[in-house]
Amino acid sequence: MAWMQKLCETYDACSGNEPAGAGLLMPIAHTSQQAHIEVVLDSSGNFRRAAVIPKIETVIPATEKSAGRTSGTVPHAICDKLQYCAGDYAEFGGKKEHCFDAYLQQLENWCKSDFGHPKARSVLAYVRKRQLVRDLAKAQVLDVKDGVLVTIEKLKKDKVKGTGASAPQAAIFGVLTPKDEKDRRIQDQGDAFVRWRVETENDPSSSTWEDLALIRSWQRFDAEQRTVRGFCMVTGDAASVLALQHPARIRHGGDKAKLVSSNDANGFTYRGRFLLAEQCATIGFEVTQKAHSALRWLVSRHAYRNGDQAIVSWCVAGKPVPDPWQNSGSLFALADEMATGGVGGTAASSSFDAGQSFAARLTRAIAGYRANLSDSDDIIVMAVDSATPGRMGIAFYRELKGSEFLERVESWHRNNAWFQRFGKDTSFVGVPSPKDIAEAAYGHRLDERLRKCTIERLLPCIIDGAAIPRDLVESTVRRATNRVGVENWEWEKSLGIACSLYRGFYREREYEMSLEEERNTRDYLYGRLLAVAEHVESRALFVAGEKRDTMAARLMQRFADRPFSTWKTIELSLSPYKSRLRASRSGFLWSMEQLLDSLIGSFQTTNDSESFTNDRPLSGEFLLGYHCQRRILSEKPERTEPATTSGVAELELKENAL
Repeated sequence: MAWMQKLCETYDACSGNEPAGAGLLMPIAHTSQQAHIEVVLDSSGNFRRAAVIPKIETVIPATEKSAGRTSGTVPHAICDKLQYCAGDYAEFGGKKEHCFDAYLQQLENWCKSDFGHPKARSVLAYVRKRQLVRDLAKAQVLDVKDGVLVTIEKLKKDKVKGTGASAPQAAIFGVLTPKDEKDRRIQDQGDAFVRWRVETENDPSSSTWEDLALIRSWQRFDAEQRTVRGFCMVTGDAASVLALQHPARIRHGGDKAKLVSSNDANGFTYRGRFLLAEQCATIGFEVTQKAHSALRWLVSRHAYRNGDQAIVSWCVAGKPVPDPWQNSGSLFALADEMATGGVGGTAASSSFDAGQSFAARLTRAIAGYRANLSDSDDIIVMAVDSATPGRMGIAFYRELKGSEFLERVESWHRNNAWFQRFGKDTSFVGVPSPKDIAEAAYGHRLDERLRKCTIERLLPCIIDGAAIPRDLVESTVRRATNRVGVENWEWEKSLGIACSLYRGFYREREYEMSLEEERNTRDYLYGRLLAVAEHVESRALFVAGEKRDTMAARLMQRFADRPFSTWKTIELSLSPYKSRLRASRSGFLWSMEQLLDSLIGSFQTTNDSESFTNDRPLSGEFLLGYHCQRRILSEKPERTEPATTSGVAELELKENAL
């Protein structure tokens, strides 16, 4: 029950102190619903006007049963669907069960109690007249033909089987959510949810859902109805008012899955060691209301969402924390926004200072969060998912201190950083998000189940500092070497992610993000050779005005499997391009030939004297050498110096200037 205790502490710390734009924590004994119709009354309960409103989440008073209702006659306290609050719903041919009597009885009990509220009494006075549907039809809010509420039935072919002379055109059908029944989609006006306004003198707030006095009135009345008391396993209170049901709608308004649930006495599907639900666990009503309200609020604010999967991290004290599921570019942008009050942005680093610039920005970003978080602040990371529509489980849960959490996030971004290019105008130095890693490993068309499993496998890598799964590293490397039939932007993205994961997996090798001219390992040198060959052919094609893939690009996967034999093919294919460049770009060609000779000569300095002629497959390290060399050759540093193994020569700069 630790997760529920921490959520209760979060509710107590943040209630009334919610950040601007973050929404409000839901009051106890309340739930949220999408309202479709707004009815305005006067203080005497007379109808004034009504209107169709967009789908707006409205916080309404609710009983414990109505907050989690899925079937049966269980009315909300004051705002509800037409089938509940319209006394004349059946008179107009309503197809749904008419639940007005139960709604009216509960509202009367509230208004007659010591906790009644004037606005609730105004609503009661109106609904007793049993003319809501009639008034809404006169106001042209509902569509009534021949004294019957119209429904819309659409087949899969979108044919309208209207119940009237023509297809209904009332505005209410523009906001009602259709319900699927076999091969039909039905819009029933009985599903329209009604919320109330009561306009009275000297009361600036006419809405019932925002009136704090009405909210407290319902809470006191609802608490008086609860008589079951017992031991709360979260707080340890032996005389706590116990919850018999627990809230749903955690991830969105239509979410029916529950974290804590049990069937009733006549519907157990598995008894196990217990005959009754209370023999397993008893939780206080106020505790479960606070905990679920806090989790719902956190998920709606900044959770990572992937279908039914939701992952959220937060500080119990309500302080801002870095989002570990974002890529480094988004992390820096948010940190800059916090530091500058919303002014500023991110900038991509060049090849020559990528490591230093990234390290400085990461240090500043983490320092900004560390200034607000103390070492003793509790940080919670929690992932929830549901295998069925009615049951939800906690897939991942960790409790960390503030300093420990920031160290883990900083370590993840520092150890796995690499230059990333996600599109023509989107590039940054850092770590991709878990979602991008999953797509790089299995393709962007992977199914939702595989994506969720991959992300769950990455959670311990980020939060616990565990090693990245080897199969993910190998999968991203394989896909990065296969350029044929892949869009260039997708391959660029896969290449950066593969380099990031490989560098993080072999962190003991201390790979640099910039070109390491002193690293003379076989795979790294072969990667640099491939980048130079590709650069030479690309320049020759550019001079000739041709647009096609280079031989190095087409043979990249074969090169990774058999580097020496494939290199001979690539080297021979460069001959006509060298002849073309010798006539028009002699300075450039001279510098590239010097670089090729230097790289081939570097193979002699490795521990294996036959490393160059050995045709064994290359590891993902060759992608690091390829990527670094490729970036050096593609960028133009503003300096003039003799030719070096990086391929930057004074002759090339002069030739480019021409």
